[in-house]
Amino acid sequence: MTPVVESKAAGTRSRDAVMATYAERFGARRSEPAGGSDRLQTLRELAFAAFTTTGFPTTRDEEWRFTNVAPIADAPFGAEGAAEPARKALEPFLFSGAIRTQIVIVNGRLSRTLSSMDALPGGVTVDQASDVVAAADSAKPEALARSPFVALNTAFFDEPVAIRVPPRAVVDEPIQVLFVNTPGDQRMMAATRLLVAAGEQSQLTLIESYAGIEGAGQGFTNAVTDIQLGDGAVVDHYKLQRETASAYHVGAMFVRCGRAATFSSHSYATGGRLVRNDVFATLDGEGAECTLNGLYLAGGDTLIDNHTAIDHARAHCPSHELYKGILSGRAKAVFNGKIVVRPDAQKTDAKQTNKALLLSDEASINTKPQLEIFADDVKCTHGAAIGQLDEDAMFYLRARGIAEADARNILVHAFAGEVLDRIKVAAVRARVEAVVFAALEAL
Repeated sequence: MTPVVESKAAGTRSRDAVMATYAERFGARRSEPAGGSDRLQTLRELAFAAFTTTGFPTTRDEEWRFTNVAPIADAPFGAEGAAEPARKALEPFLFSGAIRTQIVIVNGRLSRTLSSMDALPGGVTVDQASDVVAAADSAKPEALARSPFVALNTAFFDEPVAIRVPPRAVVDEPIQVLFVNTPGDQRMMAATRLLVAAGEQSQLTLIESYAGIEGAGQGFTNAVTDIQLGDGAVVDHYKLQRETASAYHVGAMFVRCGRAATFSSHSYATGGRLVRNDVFATLDGEGAECTLNGLYLAGGDTLIDNHTAIDHARAHCPSHELYKGILSGRAKAVFNGKIVVRPDAQKTDAKQTNKALLLSDEASINTKPQLEIFADDVKCTHGAAIGQLDEDAMFYLRARGIAEADARNILVHAFAGEVLDRIKVAAVRARVEAVVFAALEAL
């Protein structure tokens, strides 16, 4: 696919106006309580300066070469959406009956009326101390400079949610954090901030869900998540993104693993006009392990972009990565997977695989595996495969009396099943499978 190059004259004028609008809004926030402490306000100033310096990314930027964010950048998004929805409207997105602790964030703000936090398990605490953001990886100058949307989020987020798991606590029940975007009849940006700290030798299963409520407006979710694992901690993370067909979603997750920590993430994207997911994982302790799994479905004129980066900073750290995409219509996808092995990261074992199934002639994907290896005693592999349904497999099923539509569904479900089967929690697997299979029917 040839990258779309934006019109310089019209694009520059509209971007300048948008940047001026955000600058005016940021100036007004300086005197508001939402600005936070002096320490946080200093961070916000640095973040907004980084955002104004870089501006919105364009297709001339290598990391955004195939993802045109003009629909987000050419008109400003407001900060106020519709009122909180009724809990009944959220039931399709909640794991009710299977998960007792449900934290609901509406338009970037914690809703205590919609949340269920009466029985926090295993000594877990949830608070909204804004200052913890300043110590997160996402707040470091290099992160703000590298990621304009992270900088924009840092400047404008309202209420972070910080989940802390004490050392050696084993949290048997999953915790769900549901982010809901209700733009109403406006263009509205929800800047969400989630921080998770898993103490030494603790264990946690976390479900990070994103949902949109249909309306006349257009929602833009700008999400930043930080997950810190202490030595020996185990975190099993699930991200389920199923916003409306007209929504925009740009998310960044920063993960840092201590010695012998184990982190696994399972990402499922089924909704949104433009979706971008960035994952930055750092294996910062010897023996740490990271697994990234992803399944993305796109149809119509939608675009889904997954960028992952696993930084092996210490020795004896394995990583595993499997992403699969299923595209139909004129949908487009991007997968960019980077593995970095530092000089001290001897005995690294890293494997990355990306596969895409194209169900139409107009669907397309751009995939780019990257290996940056600065150590000599390592084992690193990567592979990418893009294709359509296997004609021999289709013939085999048809020859046994299976209708064409049913044969197609069997093969598509089998393709997705490799990722779905990696979900460890039965209740979570059942719900995610239902969501994915419903989305597959619509492709």
